[in-house]
Amino acid sequence: MNTEDPIVIGWEEWISLPELGLPAIKAKADTGARTSSLHAFSIEPFSAGGKRMVRFGIRPITERPSIELYCTAELIGEREITSSNGRSEVRPIVRTKVRIAGEEWPIEVSLSNREGMTYRMLLGRSAMKGRMIVNPLASCVHGEMSPDIYDEHHHEPEPEKSLKIGLLSREPSSYTTQRLVEVAASRGHLVEVINTTRCYMNITSRKPEVLIGGHSLEGFDAIIPRIGASVTFYGMAVVRQFELMGVYCVNGAQAIGRSRDKLYAHQLLAQAGVGMPATGMAHSPDDTLDLIQKVGGTPLVVKLLEGTQGKGVVLTETRKAAESVIGAFRGLRANILVQEFIKESGGADVRCFVIGNKVVAAMRRQGAEDDFRSNLHRGGKGEKIKITREERATAVKAAKTLGLNVAGVDLLQSVSGPRVLEVNSSPGLEGIEKVTGQDIASAVIEYVEANAHPKATTRKGARKRRAR
Repeated sequence: MNTEDPIVIGWEEWISLPELGLPAIKAKADTGARTSSLHAFSIEPFSAGGKRMVRFGIRPITERPSIELYCTAELIGEREITSSNGRSEVRPIVRTKVRIAGEEWPIEVSLSNREGMTYRMLLGRSAMKGRMIVNPLASCVHGEMSPDIYDEHHHEPEPEKSLKIGLLSREPSSYTTQRLVEVAASRGHLVEVINTTRCYMNITSRKPEVLIGGHSLEGFDAIIPRIGASVTFYGMAVVRQFELMGVYCVNGAQAIGRSRDKLYAHQLLAQAGVGMPATGMAHSPDDTLDLIQKVGGTPLVVKLLEGTQGKGVVLTETRKAAESVIGAFRGLRANILVQEFIKESGGADVRCFVIGNKVVAAMRRQGAEDDFRSNLHRGGKGEKIKITREERATAVKAAKTLGLNVAGVDLLQSVSGPRVLEVNSSPGLEGIEKVTGQDIASAVIEYVEANAHPKATTRKGARKRRAR
């Protein structure tokens, strides 16, 4: 466009904001305002792909408030703006394209609730500078647009509910985190990745809060905890705080704690009658020989209670080796479990991914050559399998015994039936999705949708309109 020949517009004009999915909105030219302003409600900043984003609702046609859409745009900042009545407020600022008279260019727009105003948008000086000249005596110079243009969208069925989901994770770029974010966003939900260790808490009896970077994390309908083993204690505290705030947590703090305390988990599973390898624990060195006999003698497995992904797990072939390893761990003041070795498993285990009362996927993991540990992180290989009814029931019962709604349950296949090795409260998706070809991320989000309830003060429903 030749800026020496600007467009002449009236004091009010129909325009389009194509990147926001708004084909028609009547704007008032406001030469007294520097920044343009757009009507918005339920304004919710969030993070996605390393960018700050904002989601908001808009009713673009004053005369037809039943037309309601939701838009997403990159948040470029916040600015204190004083309105014509002298009232100041800090408003989110987004950048989007405006289209008028066949021409299109980017503008900055502040978001503010203009529900009681005649115009849903004001065009400020910075949007018009060098582009438009206002004829204060003219109106809609470039023609009228009909609100009917929204009808084809307005009558589409809306999602049952739009949720604001928080994903507690210190690894925003990990496969599991990215998959959950991608699926949640594609289903019309607002999802924010929250760094667990960056959270801090205001613990009061009246209004418990979780904050990060000076901002209160409010309005969340659900939290999906992805708590690393190294931050279990603090991660549980953050999850517990969200629970106190009335937010639905897929796995609660108590259930996460049970799964991470391997000794307590084994005690609970044993009490519930869940099959496990014979397991023992002792403190005094004087009881080592009797402990070895109680679990069936050697070979046996010695496990650090704090170990993850196969770390701190040792297979001892002889009694002397077992005594030596147990003595070494005790010398380090480490807490250990001594466990029966299931020889017939052949260095393989079965990972069952449990969601609710169902095993949604299963794979066999075979350890690398000369390694009895089957973890994929340690070079093991996975293959898709069909598990038995007994294995399925055992996995579901193990997860439920610990109170987990989403869990990875590791089983050994023995001659006497399935034996639970471990129950993981933050199971990864990469290995099992790639091995089985199943969309487990969608199953997790569907479970959240079925069990979380959107706050009455936030979203009524969301159309899948996003800035591109």
